[in-house]
Amino acid sequence: MADYEDTIEVDWGLPTPDLTDDTSSEASTSLRSTVLEYEYRHGRRYHSTHAGNYHFPNDEVEQERLDMVHHIYYRLLHNRLFLAPIDLAGKRILDIGTGTGVWAMHLGDEYPTAEAIVGNDISPIQPQWVPPNVKFYIDDVERDWVEGQKYDLIHCRYMAGSIKDWPRLIRQCFRHLKPGGYLELQESINTLYSEDDSLPPDCDTVKMMDALKEGCLRIGQTMDPAPHMHDWVVDAGFTIIDERKFKLPLGNWPKDKRLKECGSFNRVNFVEGVDAFTASILPDILGWRKEEVTVLNAAVRREVMANTMHALFDFLVIVAQKPM
Repeated sequence: MADYEDTIEVDWGLPTPDLTDDTSSEASTSLRSTVLEYEYRHGRRYHSTHAGNYHFPNDEVEQERLDMVHHIYYRLLHNRLFLAPIDLAGKRILDIGTGTGVWAMHLGDEYPTAEAIVGNDISPIQPQWVPPNVKFYIDDVERDWVEGQKYDLIHCRYMAGSIKDWPRLIRQCFRHLKPGGYLELQESINTLYSEDDSLPPDCDTVKMMDALKEGCLRIGQTMDPAPHMHDWVVDAGFTIIDERKFKLPLGNWPKDKRLKECGSFNRVNFVEGVDAFTASILPDILGWRKEEVTVLNAAVRREVMANTMHALFDFLVIVAQKPM
């Protein structure tokens, strides 16, 4: 099993699937009937509360941020969309919680010989013009999945704070993979750190991350699943074949050109995305006053823009295989 880490130097329209199971059909019909009933809170647009447990916006501003995060991860993985050792020609791929669908569409462009690339999500925010081998549908991945066909690769990324029962989700991935198929999980370990003691433990950015993790724990949807993914995958019956950590900077301080680019975009992610991170979780779950949230968000922006903290996340990628 590989254990790879980057070294850093400092340089200051949705088609509906065929439904064959009555229970799944009923759940999916209920979901489709409420999915466009958007809610507007805290100046942002959210999906219907009947359609799942996602506590972050789904409006156009958030969609642009999610597409930027996709670029960060793509560059962080050395311009790779996945690390599983699989030839996708003639294969079926599922992207869990596809969001804007950018990963699935990028994959469809790079692998036109893949048989089918399917993305599911609780919000219908994906475009209708997509590569011919790509399709999207509405589904709550924490229920029984509406598609009965099995896949050669299941990809799950950036779902922290969105899932109540990770072990069940991973077991469901196991059931929906063909023998020998791959599951790939990609998540940040959401604890900031620095390698040169430049990150004050009481800074506002750390305070925000701690508050988000506390809020998600209160509703039973951990904001930090990455440290537990290895055990969940093994318990589900998978064989771990690869596990890698990539260092993701927050700021443009690394010397390495690729990591500087990732860190620069990640800084934009925090400066422009902090409102999306905190808008619902802090007031609705933790009971913060609007003024307190505003003050914290402004402080996070100042800290991140100052670029004096050489803060890092570890980005964890686990590739596991279903036994033959």
